[in-house]
Amino acid sequence: MPSTQLDKPKIEHSTNIMELLQENIREFGMYIALFVIIAFFAIATDGVFISSRNISNLINQTGYIAVLAVGMTLVIIIRHIDLSVGFLAGFLGAMAAIAIVFWHLPVYIVIPLILGFGLLAGLLTGFLVAQMKIPAFVATLAGWLGYRGALQLATVKTGTIIIPNKTFNAIGNGFIPDIPVTGILPGVHKVTLLLGIIITIAYLARSIQDRRKTLAYDFKVTPLNFFIFQLVFTSAIILGITWILAGYRGLSWTAVVILFIFLLYNFITTQTKLGRHIYAVGGNPEAAQLSGISVKKITFVVFGSMGMLAALSGILFASRLQSATTQAGTLFELDAIAAAFVGGVSASGGVGKVSGSIIGALVMASLTNGMNLMGVDISFQYIVRACVLAVAVIFDVTTRNRAN
Repeated sequence: MPSTQLDKPKIEHSTNIMELLQENIREFGMYIALFVIIAFFAIATDGVFISSRNISNLINQTGYIAVLAVGMTLVIIIRHIDLSVGFLAGFLGAMAAIAIVFWHLPVYIVIPLILGFGLLAGLLTGFLVAQMKIPAFVATLAGWLGYRGALQLATVKTGTIIIPNKTFNAIGNGFIPDIPVTGILPGVHKVTLLLGIIITIAYLARSIQDRRKTLAYDFKVTPLNFFIFQLVFTSAIILGITWILAGYRGLSWTAVVILFIFLLYNFITTQTKLGRHIYAVGGNPEAAQLSGISVKKITFVVFGSMGMLAALSGILFASRLQSATTQAGTLFELDAIAAAFVGGVSASGGVGKVSGSIIGALVMASLTNGMNLMGVDISFQYIVRACVLAVAVIFDVTTRNRAN
């Protein structure tokens, strides 16, 4: 069989598809789960679940949890947990509302100001954990109580704070503008379609480049035919979702925020020294310290990042509701933790991907959205989500034991 640039005969490949799936089950499992969930609800709701309007709403509903899940993934990777981020997000969302409604600050000042507050809050948690050696569970539980009280104080006089600012509210409810061209693809959001094509091309180029680099170092790669199938399947999914969104109002600003956070954190974790150090600390903190990596510094960075993402989550939620409420942020931290575990992060640390956390958030949000469309009682919804989380953790333990 002649060799190609994408494949070399000197590389030993697994030709058995079942073997391939078993070797990469942690990575493939969440995508399979999401596909099964979407297919099930599409059939159970007579196609309503995959309608343009519902998919657009689903992405907007997922936004604030997906952002939290990205930060929580890094926290769990370094073997910690953060229980404070839910009410921190709610409190900072309320502060954003107060700054806009009562302090009359413009949005372009409010957003970086709130993100800065979130960064400081995260660094405070990092100080307690890294410098004071307080267990993260205890330190962030104190934060959970403190930020809940702060949220109550911020809203005690006014109750729900209505946000009338259209620019701010567009972050959680608005859509990117379209090209004002008539006669070409009427009823289709052309900018969204163009972005989907660009993203697909970038994905294909990056995947091929990564494969060539892997082959250059004589590392094992997937068979060429399976690699091509993966490219075609993933590209079809991206273009399919793009077409669905383009058929409604296009890409929402929330989706743009999620995409930006994904690209930024995926680059940091996969292409930078900081990302390698984060995984090294999560894999073995003692060995990382002996090799010259500052575990304390990494802890500060990760918790500071978590606080900033909590602030962004609070902004997205307040913008989505167009208000700040006394119950904002309730159970956000548990949803983020669940999304991270469903997305493949390991409870023992050192394992997890940013893409997985976003897929995990989509899985949990799809379950809620689909069951709501089916009219399933809220009590059973919690039970189903609990079972999914339990299966994800059991799956993690089982695959780790098998690998060992």
